Amino acid sequence: MSFDTKALHHELRFRTSRSSGSGGQHVNKVETRVELLFDVKDSNLLFEKQKQLIRQRLKSRINKEGVLIISNQESRSQARNKDAAIAHFDELIKKALRPRKKRKKVKRLTAHPEKRLRNKKRRSEKKSMRENPRAGRDY
Repeated sequence: MSFDTKALHHELRFRTSRSSGSGGQHVNKVETRVELLFDVKDSNLLFEKQKQLIRQRLKSRINKEGVLIISNQESRSQARNKDAAIAHFDELIKKALRPRKKRKKVKRLTAHPEKRLRNKKRRSEKKSMRENPRAGRDY
């Protein structure tokens, strides 16, 4: 079961600014950099458990006020940067809300513990034979 992030799109806010990097005069006069802002703590569509998961798993991207910030400035087009930021948002939210797999404990081999210990001892002896016989000794 996956969460439909499209329902959250109407809760998104956007902020634009001038992009850095190459682009000549275009960069200096057009606001193409897009920041997507999503207020996790005040979302009306998320359950408290979902908000907690998002805050826990995306804590490096959430500020002190509880706002998730995603920035994009890859394109020279504000519309393309906005679409890329929304796609990244969808991906992050889906990944954060995906349930983690339970870890299965591995059973110890009961068939031949002696054989395992014998092989381990043999490997240890083989590696100790590779050592320099004079290393670590005071003559």
